Amino acid sequence: MDMMRSIIVAAVLVLAGLSLSAQAAAAPPAAPPTNPAAAEPQAPSADSKKTTSRSFRGVELGMDREAAIAALKKDPIFAYRGPEDLSLLPSPNQSLIEVSGLSFVKRGYFQFYEGKLWTMILELDPDKVDHYSIFTSLVKKYGDPALIDPKEARWEDKATRMALERPLSLRYMDMIVYGKLREGENAKASAEELDRQGFLGGL
Repeated sequence: MDMMRSIIVAAVLVLAGLSLSAQAAAAPPAAPPTNPAAAEPQAPSADSKKTTSRSFRGVELGMDREAAIAALKKDPIFAYRGPEDLSLLPSPNQSLIEVSGLSFVKRGYFQFYEGKLWTMILELDPDKVDHYSIFTSLVKKYGDPALIDPKEARWEDKATRMALERPLSLRYMDMIVYGKLREGENAKASAEELDRQGFLGGL
């Protein structure tokens, strides 16, 4: 009796093993593990345009005065004459290069603070280029402006402001220097107001 029971148990185990083997053979092969590093790179976004620009024909905000002069001398669109185009401004630590243009630019103004270029203003010649052409070119390269009104269209980020101003000029501005100068002006205005209040109080 015990022998018969052992034979039945052995037969059941053999059949169970055959069933598991058949299931394993019929199962599809497991997919290989995914490697995140091997994933295909995503295409760049259509909105991945530069916000603004800090340079015009090799003259760049933050450049020292000597480098800016060298760039102006090399560019045939400007007629830099030398020291007569350089002047000191009444504001402390500021100077200005004012240079005539020979083509699309009628005149260029390059302002320096502590020896570094922080503002460029380029007066353009309306006989050679028009506002609409410049605006559409800037939109194509930098996207829609952050601000647009009857006076200007402005592209801006934390470091730079670029504006197309009417009637027809381009302005580039270093916003970090601009903020520093504004703080200085506000502090000066506050000191003058305190002096005024002190004077009135002493009457």
